[in-house]
Amino acid sequence: MRDSEDQHVNDGTPAASPHGGHEAHGGGDTRPGMELHGGDKPASSHGTNDSAHASGSGHRGGGGGSHHAHMIADMRRRFWVCLALTVPVLLLSPMIQDWLGIEDALAFRGDSYLLFGLSTVVYLYGGWPFLKGMRDDLAAKKPGMMTLVAVAISVAYIYSSMVVFGLRGNLLFWELATLIDIMLLGHWLEMRSVMGASSALEKLVELLPGQAHLLRDDGTVEEVAVESLLPGDRVLVRPGEKFPADGEVVKGATSVDLSLVTGESRPTEKGPGDGIIGGAVNGDGAVEVVVEKTGRDTYLSQVVEMVRAAQESRSRTQDLADRAAFWLTLVAIFAGAATLAVWLTVGRAFDFSLERSVAVMVIACPHALGLAIPLVVAVSTALSARNGLLIRDRSSFERSRLLDAVVFDKTGTLTMGSFGVTDVIPLEGGMSEDDVVRMAAAVESRSEHSIARGVAAEAEARGLRPAEPEDFRALPGKGAAARLDGREVFVVSPGYLQENGISVDDPRLNELGEQGKTVIYLLLGTRPAGALALDDMVRAESLEAVRQLEAEGVRCMMLTGDSRQVARRVAAELRLDDHFAEVLPEEKSRKIEELQGQGLVVAMVGDGINDAPALAQADVGIAIGAGTDVAMEAADIVLVRNDPRGVGEVLDLGKATYRKMVQNLWWAAGYNVVAIPLAAGVLYPLGVLLSPAVGAVLMSLSTIIVAFNARRLKAPSRRPAAPIPAGSPRYRA
Repeated sequence: MRDSEDQHVNDGTPAASPHGGHEAHGGGDTRPGMELHGGDKPASSHGTNDSAHASGSGHRGGGGGSHHAHMIADMRRRFWVCLALTVPVLLLSPMIQDWLGIEDALAFRGDSYLLFGLSTVVYLYGGWPFLKGMRDDLAAKKPGMMTLVAVAISVAYIYSSMVVFGLRGNLLFWELATLIDIMLLGHWLEMRSVMGASSALEKLVELLPGQAHLLRDDGTVEEVAVESLLPGDRVLVRPGEKFPADGEVVKGATSVDLSLVTGESRPTEKGPGDGIIGGAVNGDGAVEVVVEKTGRDTYLSQVVEMVRAAQESRSRTQDLADRAAFWLTLVAIFAGAATLAVWLTVGRAFDFSLERSVAVMVIACPHALGLAIPLVVAVSTALSARNGLLIRDRSSFERSRLLDAVVFDKTGTLTMGSFGVTDVIPLEGGMSEDDVVRMAAAVESRSEHSIARGVAAEAEARGLRPAEPEDFRALPGKGAAARLDGREVFVVSPGYLQENGISVDDPRLNELGEQGKTVIYLLLGTRPAGALALDDMVRAESLEAVRQLEAEGVRCMMLTGDSRQVARRVAAELRLDDHFAEVLPEEKSRKIEELQGQGLVVAMVGDGINDAPALAQADVGIAIGAGTDVAMEAADIVLVRNDPRGVGEVLDLGKATYRKMVQNLWWAAGYNVVAIPLAAGVLYPLGVLLSPAVGAVLMSLSTIIVAFNARRLKAPSRRPAAPIPAGSPRYRA
């Protein structure tokens, strides 16, 4: 706790910024970027940006997000102003007057100059985002959508201006105004759609509350900004509030809802000594928490940074889309020029030919193609993070849909990584399984050995209440002893029996030994009264995870340094396709390489420590059970929850993401195949002709559809495994 407010502000917390970097400038990087607080990368949206916005401020991402909102407001304002000016432009245009039969009523001296003046305002004010965008495109030597639109409106404006001042021809000012109106409206609506699709990461940052209840040394509570918290501060978190930072509970008990942070569906009980993740929701109890991590060190900040990096990472699919967008831009320019030349060659008027050329360049804008992949990337990475699946490498994530085999580490991945009782065998008449467990747990209650904890957990699972032991003493390397109800009771290893000449003849014990299980004995004096077998417990979710993957056609294997007996038992229990035992950590990567040599696309699932070489060697490396430590450098994907079913979720999300990418690419590319010939006038003999304004509508609509389709990507839903009671046959080979 602190006596006075510290002026330190931890500005290391990343702020997500869906900054509107959704331009499709040819071969440029078109992904919606998620900038960190204080980043130096200027964002742009159709050339309307100013690089000054790149340095955001504020703890929770207000910088980039507010700038994007400002750009939307600016586009909306330009649209309404230009729409108001378009009304007199239409009424003053000779072609419109002729169509409406009001030419004589509205004609007056100098009307063409007024029309020119109004159209100039529309061109410069409404067309400025596109003109500026063309300048940026050409400066980067990456002509794209802005170049096409700017060329189209500039040609129409310059030609019509020349007609006003003496050139023979028809004015196209009304086409210019309506085209700019439609483009502004389309971009306004589209930017709203894009902001919705790319703001998922910002929502992660917003999980943190803005204020915290800081406890002072004198017991008073002060409201402070979360940014001002320091490690060692003590905060009060009331029921229903969010935890302001990572820390440890020091007083009180409660249930914690982690669903918004890690995707964990069930509330988790927390008490003194338990860790807390900032952003989690407190349940029904008030608790005091000591802050341990702030700024960039917090779990949530690490997640945001990881997701941001994944969204910025390149992939083959994105490179393909970027190249296609660049070439489509060149095709559109060439097609526009060719359309003009062809119509002039066949004897059509210049204004008609020019209108067809403008329509081609507008309708062929590669904007939807440039957005097809980035929007899906933005949605999928943030969506996965909210469900406890952290993507560190996008290329590996995209390969997950092609997996042929998944190799699991055993300890801590398929198993619990801790001892649990699997078998209880009474050896004396009148003794039940519960009697054996109760007495063994009573003796072991004073021990801190991992076997003792396993026996105690079994007693608790069975609802047994062990007696209080007397005269407890440890037998180093052999077990423990104590007095229970006046009797001397021992819980010992087979070695103790051998040393003391105590023999036990039971075939069931031989079978347990062959399975590689650890067997301990309960002795009443020198009489064997029971035996307990313990082993690293197979997770309740492991069998379901294996079944789900096999249903997808993926082979499941296990890699372990354990003995062949133990590996064989676990593999048989989970019905794995193959297993590799007694493999040293440095040999695991070679096993993965051998599988890859068979032509298999392989994923490795491990704890990210001794499995690091194998994780790096695999086509997809998945670290499981990261908890709040998400910085597992060797892994491509990190599963926050200690649940192997997350591997199936990765596979499902990878396939769903790829489907969305393909859908968007087909729509964006297929639309141009049909739209360009129509805009060029190939169906003109049949009376079908698209004006530049209609072309602008279709172009904007295609982009909005791509953005909407990306937002429809949903997180995979897996049915949770039912809890398995202690002693279930599923735990036995």
